[in-house]
Parts: sequence; C-alpha cells; structure tokens
Amino acid sequence: MTARIPGTVLAILATVAAAASPASARPLAPEDQYSVRDISEARLSPDGAWVAYTVTRDDADLDEKTSDIWMSRVDGSASVQLTNTPESEYAPRWSPDGSKLAFLSDRGTDDDSARIWVLDMRGGEARLLEGPSNPVSDFAFSPDGLSVVYVAEVDPNRTDDDKPQPVVIDRYYFKEDITGYLHGQRSHLFLLDITDGKSQQLTFGDFDDMQPAFSPDGKRIAFVSKRVGDPDRHNNWDIYLMDVEPGAAVERVTKNPGMDGDPSTASDGGWGSGAPDWSPDGSRIAYLHGGAPADIWYGLLQIAAIGSNGENDTLPTEGLDRNTLRPRWSADGRSLYFMLEDDRSVQLAKVQLRDGRIERLTAPGNVVYEFDVGKDDRVVYVSSNPQSPAEIWTLDRGKPRRITAQNDAWLADVDLLPAESLAAKSSDGLEIRGMYIDPRSDKSAPGPLVLRIHGGPVGQFQYGFDFEWQLFAAAGYVVAGVNPRGSSGRGYEFQKMLFAKWGYVDVPDVLGAADQLVAAGIVDPDRMGVGGWSYGAILTNYVIASTDRFKAATSGAGMSDMLGGYGIDEYVREWELELGKPWKNTDLWIKLSYPFLHADRISTPTLFMCGSADFNVPLPASEQMYEALRSNGVPTRLVIYPDQNHGFTRPSFILDKRKRYLDWYGKYVKP
Repeated sequence: MTARIPGTVLAILATVAAAASPASARPLAPEDQYSVRDISEARLSPDGAWVAYTVTRDDADLDEKTSDIWMSRVDGSASVQLTNTPESEYAPRWSPDGSKLAFLSDRGTDDDSARIWVLDMRGGEARLLEGPSNPVSDFAFSPDGLSVVYVAEVDPNRTDDDKPQPVVIDRYYFKEDITGYLHGQRSHLFLLDITDGKSQQLTFGDFDDMQPAFSPDGKRIAFVSKRVGDPDRHNNWDIYLMDVEPGAAVERVTKNPGMDGDPSTASDGGWGSGAPDWSPDGSRIAYLHGGAPADIWYGLLQIAAIGSNGENDTLPTEGLDRNTLRPRWSADGRSLYFMLEDDRSVQLAKVQLRDGRIERLTAPGNVVYEFDVGKDDRVVYVSSNPQSPAEIWTLDRGKPRRITAQNDAWLADVDLLPAESLAAKSSDGLEIRGMYIDPRSDKSAPGPLVLRIHGGPVGQFQYGFDFEWQLFAAAGYVVAGVNPRGSSGRGYEFQKMLFAKWGYVDVPDVLGAADQLVAAGIVDPDRMGVGGWSYGAILTNYVIASTDRFKAATSGAGMSDMLGGYGIDEYVREWELELGKPWKNTDLWIKLSYPFLHADRISTPTLFMCGSADFNVPLPASEQMYEALRSNGVPTRLVIYPDQNHGFTRPSFILDKRKRYLDWYGKYVKP
C-alpha cells in the first residue's frame, strides 16, 4: 500500500512484522541483552531427524559471550542441550554415520584457543582429540568418518615466554583486526586420525589455506587459498585441490582474477561457511565467486559451479544482478540452493542448472542467515524478522515451520515493535529505500528521530531482528535506517555508485530519508539524531559536516582524515584500488577528508566511541575527530573500550555503549 505525502516523500509502504506482543508485555530495557539467545551454525544429522546448532548468549557473571551446542528434532518435538560449561562450544559437525558430533571449544586450553572435541551420540562425555597443538579455526569429517581435515595456525614466531617479544614486520599486509600484527603466522591444513590421534600437516608455504572439504570418495580435498604472486597484495582467492597426503601436489581449479571462495567466517563479520561444496558424484564444485578485483567490495558475490577438472565454470544466478551466497548442492546434483540478498530481505532460493530457473523458497520481509541441506533435500535454515530473534526453521511441503523456540519465553515478556518499509527520493530523484520503527501512541504528534547508518559501506538494513533498533523505539524514538548508494541488495550499479565518492553521493540519500519522515508528520525536524558504526560512523561524520539539522550524533569506530588513515588500518589494498596511492592522487584523498579538514563546519554534539584494539578502523581516527570538535568548542566525548576489537565481545561494554547512546540522544534530542 502506498500513501502519497508532500515534499520529497515518495512512499510509506506496508508494515512487515510478526503478530503484536501481548498486552501485558513491558518495554525493552538495555539489560534484556542478557536474555537474547543467538542461534547459528545449524547442521542436519545424516538421517535428517535432528539439527545441531550453536546457542550464544551474554553471560553477566563471566562478562563474556558463551556458546553451547544444542540439538532439536526437525519435527519440533524435542530439544536437548548437549554442552553446558563455562567455556564456549561451537561449530558442530556430524560424523557421516551420525554416531558422533564434533565441535570446537576453548575448554582445557591455557591460551583460550580452540581444539576439536567429539561427543559420542550413544552417551558419555565429550573427549578431546589430542592431535592439534595449534589453534583450530575450522574442520570437516572425511566421508568414512575416521579422520578430519582441520585448519590451524602455524606461527614460527610463537614462543612460550610470557614476556612480549619485538614484533618484526616485513609484510605489505601486516595487520588485521582480532588477529593483530601479522609477522609470519599462516593458516594451513592438517589431517587428524580420530582413532589414534595422529596429526599430519598437509599444506605448507607462505600463504593461507582454509575452508577445506573432502571429495565424496574421500581421496581429495578442495580448499580456498591465495597462491598466485604475493598473496599480501591482492584478494585473488581461488579453489584448489590436493590428494589427501602431506605435501601432495596442489592444483588450482578456478582461475578468475578476483575472489573465488569465501575466506571470511561469521566471527569476522562475513557470511561464513564459504567452503567449496562437492556435487554428490564428485564431478563439480560449487563455490562463491567475487567480482572484478578493481571493484573491491563493490563487486557482486555470486554462486558458481565448476568441474573438478577446472572446466565448465558457470554463474547460474548471474542474471539476477544480486548477491547470491552459500551455494549447496541438491541431492540429485541438478540444482543449487543458495541465499538471495534482495532489497532489505535475504531469502532461501534454488536454481535449476539445466535451464537457470530460480525458485524463491522463503518469503521477503525476513532474513535468512544460513542454511543446511540434507541427503533427501530436507532444508533447515536460521531466520529472523524485526520482532523475533533468529530461530531455526524448515520447509514442510514448501511452507515454513519453526523448529526451535530459544527466545519464546523472553519474547512473551517484552513489547517489540514492527518495522515499516521506507522509500524516499534523494536530491537527484533516485529512489532510496530503508525501513523504520514508529513507537508513537499518538500519531497526531511527530516524534524524535534516531537515524541509523549501516556499516560496510556495502551492506544493507534488512528485515532481521535488531536489538538496538528495538531499544531506541522502546525509549520513544522513531528509529530509521536508509540504504544509500553503495548499499547491497539493489544490484551492481547501485553498489558501484559510491566508488571514490564517499560522502558526496550518499549524504543526500540520508537527508532524503529524513526529509520524507518529516514531511509525513512522523518525525519532528527539531528533534533528530544520527549515528552509526564503522562506515556508518564515517558517513555520520560526513553528514554532520554537511548539515546542522541533527541535534546529536554518535560515531563509533569511524574515520574522517583519509590521508592520516593510510597504513594504520587493514585496508591498504582496497584504499589504493579505490583512491589510488596518496602521493599520486593526493587531491582525491584530501577531497574525501572534508569532515576532518572542515571540522569547523560541525556544530552537532557528537559522541565518539572505539575499541582500543580495533585494527579495522583504529582508535587514532576517532581521536582525531574528537580532538577537532573539542578544539572548536563543540560538545563532544570520546569513550575508549579497552582490549575490544571492531566488534565488541565483552557484554558489559556492549551494555555500556547502548546506555551511552540513550543518554547522549536523551540529552540533546529528546528535550
């Protein structure tokens, strides 16, 4: 339904939400973060009767995130918690015959690094597989269930000495968030016999190998690596094959110039589980294909399939002009299941390889985060909507049916609000889309606004559960988010519009959304706040350097002095591809630094935040902007969170950050 309203407003679209909360429900509070259960890593048992998964929560007593392994019957009749320790257990993997469930855990290690544990499903305690001596990040069972291939870090500079040693850097790509400084450590593949505990290193060399997958006959392993040229100077990941023998010859299967395979993990903030997927007969490999290297993060990610001999490379969803993710084979090998990111939704879909016919298996207005496919094409997937945190679902005769109920007890106690779709026109007439939550009980009076800006820059606000949005709404704010130029979900050209134009093309898009909400009578133009994290903070800084319309801003882990940021973050490759080298293309670097170089134009009270260990957008970038506003007499504050990376993991700090958001907006926007 479209409602026409004056000015720059285009449309207010239909509400997308679950059923309303009970009348007795209370407003959400910041401390409710300790009640939310995050579900991930759903894996079907070989017989399709059970699904194992990870449940993560914030532990207030330990002040850390903890994870446990659960399993539920696919028919929804039972759920069982399999682990319950102070340490975390995650990444469940079934043995091929379903008799064992292996997982990663940091229990029993001095350095909190992960090892592989195995639980006998017939009973008994989990046992540690003794072979791995280095931190394990991923693993997969062999088809016979007698061994696992795992990924572990090899660090020739690692010592047992508690006293820090000098960090000697001689790499072009030399730092990475969470990992820290890179000075020789690499990830390689190992083979572990789960019977005798014997472990053998399979791959060697000065590059990283990850995301391994056994062929159906168990004779070969496909994996993701960079082995062309200097791996530090490009993102040309490829799919490789090798026999299951230490030091065996490695064969490059994909030869595209960009990224083939997804080296990221969910903990990195990536899509995760990007391992190559073998077809049932072992003749083909499905993988994730990136765009041209020059497009960096603006290129489309699309599912692909290639013969194991390196021939017949195809992109079956190329015509969609959307990001398509996590390809998985159907039981007959004729189709690929995948996730389709499309305009604020992520749907589960399926493509027939013979004719390219695409079937969307889940409805828009929800977000599918991951899925698994069984031998009989049984599908389970993790999904949420604005009013419900993620749970596991399955499809029964094409209809969605929920399996888990991890958050039901908490949901019965709180009042969560629906999200409504937003479509506005930017200053040049381009339609910009987003969403908002409106908590006003009295619709005749406009409310205060918190306008959120997403990170990326290539990403999207979507119809998934967002605790912070619900928290702002519970505090009485209209909370809105817009997907400006550069956002994903609307195709390659829309993403690429932001290339080397940060702040210049997306600030008008953000202001267009604010204009719409004001013209519709939803938002009071004199009570508007803005804020975001990462690129959301970068764009926030551009916004407040372009207009004084916002009464307050929050800027988390952002950057504005692009020249001053060169070499201090982990994106030197991407910066040089997008902006050129600073000493050769200085004018553009200066042009995009205008929030810092023209900080005298900023009058908006701004709260800056950052983790002290953030190597993604490091702390000095926030310190610069704080100092600039403080120098100019603008109300500002800088909050530094010790030992936190780009994404915070300490629950008390996450709670503190959210309370500071409310206090800052309450001081400057609410009155």
